[in-house]
This record gives sequence, structure tokens and C-alpha cells, in this order.
Amino acid sequence: MNLSNTNAKVLIVDDEPNIVLAVEFLLQREGYQTKKAYNGPQALEIAAEFQPDIIVLDVMMPGMDGFEAARLIRQHDALEHTKIIFLTAKGTDRDKLMGYAKGAEYYMVKPFENEELVTIVSEMLAYG
Repeated sequence: MNLSNTNAKVLIVDDEPNIVLAVEFLLQREGYQTKKAYNGPQALEIAAEFQPDIIVLDVMMPGMDGFEAARLIRQHDALEHTKIIFLTAKGTDRDKLMGYAKGAEYYMVKPFENEELVTIVSEMLAYG
């Protein structure tokens, strides 16, 4: 366990429970505190309370998609320093540009490499 990460908080948002569990396992193994949300409104509510350092956010979710959730997160003063990583199957150049336009610091396309995700999270926290 990387002790430097024990206070870092990550919110994982995806409507696919298996993805949430996999990402949660990877990040908890590295010592991160995690919370889970399965849709955009739930993500906004938990983020406001949990104040995560990073949000790993899917785009394609029922109701409010990840782009809209990111836009609303970026409007929340208490979350201004929270980093957003999109982790999604939407991988076109247009999707990526939209993700960055909505405030993401990084855009990863599924399927993803476990170690790449862990490295991106670690680097964002280290170099913020």
C-alpha cells in the first residue's frame, strides 16, 4: 500500500456495478478512500458531501450523462479543486473534446489498463 495516498479521496461513478467494483478494488488496493455512485444525480450529492480529490466518471449513464454531471460539478464552488477523469466507452475525438470542454483533466477509453488508471490517479494527485 502506498501510504502517501491514504488520505486521498476518489469518487467512482458508473452505472455498471462491475466497473465500479473493479475500479474501487484497484484504488483501495493503493490506499485511496473511495465512495461509489451509479448515476449523475447521486454523484453530485455524494461529491458535495465527500469532497473527493478525484472523480472517475462514466459518460453513458441513464438520465443525466457524465458530461452534464461534470458541467454541474464544475459549477460547485466546494469542488473547484476536484479533478475529473472520464472513464468511458465513448472514444471518438468528438467525445474526448466534449469531455475536456466539460472540465475533465483526463479522458480514458474502456476497456482500460488497470495500471494506467492507477498511474493517472497517482500522477494527478502528485502534480495536481
